[in-house]
Amino acid sequence: MSKVLMLAIITVLLLMLEGGMSSRTRTKRELAGPLHLSGIRDPYGSYCQRRGGCCPGRNDQCTVPYMDTICYCDLFCNRTVSDCCPDFWSHCLGTTPPYPPSSCERNGQRFHSGATYKENCNLCTCGQNGRWECEHHACLIDADMIQEVNSRGYGWRAANYSHFWGMTLDEGLRYRLGTQRPSRTIMNMNEIQMNMNGNDHLPSYFNAAEKWPGKIHEPLDQGNCNASWAFSTAAVASDRISIQSMGHMTPQLSPQNLISCDKRHQGGCAGGRIDGAWWYLRRRGVVTEECYPFSLPQQTPTEVARCMMQSRAVGRGKRQATAHCPNSHSYHNDIYQSTPPYRLSSNEKEIMKEIMDNGPVQAIMEVHEDFFVYKSGIYKHTDVNNYKPQQNRKHATHSVRITGWGEERDYNGRTNKYWIAANSWGKNWGEDGYFRIARGENECEIETFVIGVWGRVNMEDMHSHHHHHGRRK
Repeated sequence: MSKVLMLAIITVLLLMLEGGMSSRTRTKRELAGPLHLSGIRDPYGSYCQRRGGCCPGRNDQCTVPYMDTICYCDLFCNRTVSDCCPDFWSHCLGTTPPYPPSSCERNGQRFHSGATYKENCNLCTCGQNGRWECEHHACLIDADMIQEVNSRGYGWRAANYSHFWGMTLDEGLRYRLGTQRPSRTIMNMNEIQMNMNGNDHLPSYFNAAEKWPGKIHEPLDQGNCNASWAFSTAAVASDRISIQSMGHMTPQLSPQNLISCDKRHQGGCAGGRIDGAWWYLRRRGVVTEECYPFSLPQQTPTEVARCMMQSRAVGRGKRQATAHCPNSHSYHNDIYQSTPPYRLSSNEKEIMKEIMDNGPVQAIMEVHEDFFVYKSGIYKHTDVNNYKPQQNRKHATHSVRITGWGEERDYNGRTNKYWIAANSWGKNWGEDGYFRIARGENECEIETFVIGVWGRVNMEDMHSHHHHHGRRK
């Protein structure tokens, strides 16, 4: 082949290649990575300004690195599918960026479609229409409810609790209570007959912690474990055994022992029955909180941890542990038991006499939405949510420990009577873990079903136990 022919062929190829390149000159740019039809995702940042300027007309080299692609600072970018840099409009044109219709505004900022944020217990999502679409759950912490309670003079104060923030009311009822209403058979249980004669002096104020110092245990925190059935039972039994043994035994009994091991028709952290808890305490017995400490469920609030503590009979109804303590630092795996529980009358005087003579009692109550925000004072369920939808007005059953009573005059000169009760929501809630609630009115049904119990304590037990078992600090 002659040199002339080769040169001609090369010339033709170069012309074809050049023509091909010019024919591929795009009329619009391909979108890549984070660039999309309705505009770039990041509406802020310094790009064209950082580059040092903007290019007139069309210049495909007028680019800046952007995330995992590039964006443009030439005037052509605005005429095609948007691949302009975030500050193109403000820096190059001196105008407001044309936000896509699907972006939403919040606190002066723009967010793309699909963006989310949490407003207390409700998730809000930026919709295709450019509006925030929010869930409508009733929240456990309701600022309007707190303000209403505190401004209307109900006799008690409400507060915001950070550990309840972000929970729905349904979650509060499902995870923070946990006592099933007793069956009809249990509710028909005979009340003990108490001889109340006129000589019984019931003071206007009584607190078990003051009569029996060092023997009444501090409130524990059940966390998001729906097991007040276990916490209230263990707490009342702890106090009663300490009082009955005259301080020779001061165990803080383990709710976890009940939660994990009392499986007979019980749901652990998913709720349970107090009659079942007392049956277990009488027949099987439990160890101390130090021996078998409480641990919150790791995965879901309803999971039940494996039982780590068994006992066997050793005669005369007594039990003995067959395993070491789950807490390897505790060597005292003594088993504590109770006698069968007994039901008190709903008469406030009889309940008062029982507490003053024998120690704290267990009570069942209905917890309403406003009880969660109780901070101080004499609680009564309010009507502040009566104008709201039904989903904002719910209640469920809880169990607590009544440790005393009192009365106080309000600004109108009226005398208001109250019970002193220990909750199981930790010491940061209420009055150092306690609350006061109206007495003599069956407020929230707290006087409907009240239980007392005796520990299985004899002289031999008192001599064999030592003071170090969970003494109240």
